Amino acid sequence: MQAQTFSEILANRSKAALSFEVFPPKTDTSYDHLRQILPELVALKPDYMTVTYGAFGSNQGRTLEIAQSIQNQFHLPTACHLTCVTSSRAELDGILDEISAAGIRNIVALRGDAPQGQATFTPPVDGFSHANELVAHIRAREKAGRQPRFGLAVAGYPEKHLEAPSLEFDLLKLKDKVDAGADCIITQLFYNNADFFAFVDKARALGITVPIIPGLLPILSARQIARILGLCGSTLPEGLKQELDAVGDDAAKVEEIGIRQCVNQARELIDRGVPGIHFYVLNKSTHMTQIMRGLGRA
Repeated sequence: MQAQTFSEILANRSKAALSFEVFPPKTDTSYDHLRQILPELVALKPDYMTVTYGAFGSNQGRTLEIAQSIQNQFHLPTACHLTCVTSSRAELDGILDEISAAGIRNIVALRGDAPQGQATFTPPVDGFSHANELVAHIRAREKAGRQPRFGLAVAGYPEKHLEAPSLEFDLLKLKDKVDAGADCIITQLFYNNADFFAFVDKARALGITVPIIPGLLPILSARQIARILGLCGSTLPEGLKQELDAVGDDAAKVEEIGIRQCVNQARELIDRGVPGIHFYVLNKSTHMTQIMRGLGRA
């Protein structure tokens, strides 16, 4: 049976679609660990999973391998992330052919981060500078009959992309991606739901009508969250920050706070009618078991 696309997954649902994101490990040991926990993640019954393309343009090779394994072994709709980093149009065409041949029917289309060592993103020779160009290229290939139609998700930034001069400017760029053919938007992580709801209101006012799916990253360690917030520009609500500061380096208490916060945040989003929630699971399963139980979904 052909895998469902994003639009098919999100259509006519009675409850929010919950999804997990994993990343391709850098080492064989980490890869073996991911293979061991995948059955545990799948047992939590996400509606689909996505596999990232490797941070800063690195370690892209295993993305398709992992996605294909999830879809074929566990019969779960899966998406490959695809970025503009380091790849020419011809190279992207080759990757798209491989994804199509593997039976994957969903892509998360991104510009991607600048490769490590580069201060700013520089488009590759005969490549793309922005995600809307990648989306348009994929849709043009479909129109020409070179591949079946993919479900396409793009990224949104409730607190704006770090490189954007303003949220309003960033939203205009988001509309470019949707107008180019995106089916849905998955957001960057955030911890204040008010930021997400304001973002959605502004997107709708611009005429963006596709589903907007909030992305949540459970807090598992103080060091982890400090590093990630620095990379993406997201912020912590003052109350949550004070709660984390109060427990210091007590890893167990930080994780307890993070799981509780994630459940409460997700509950409010679901109660307010979001079409789905995308969890950045960090290739771990124990905390997601607790979170899914907290949401009554495990």
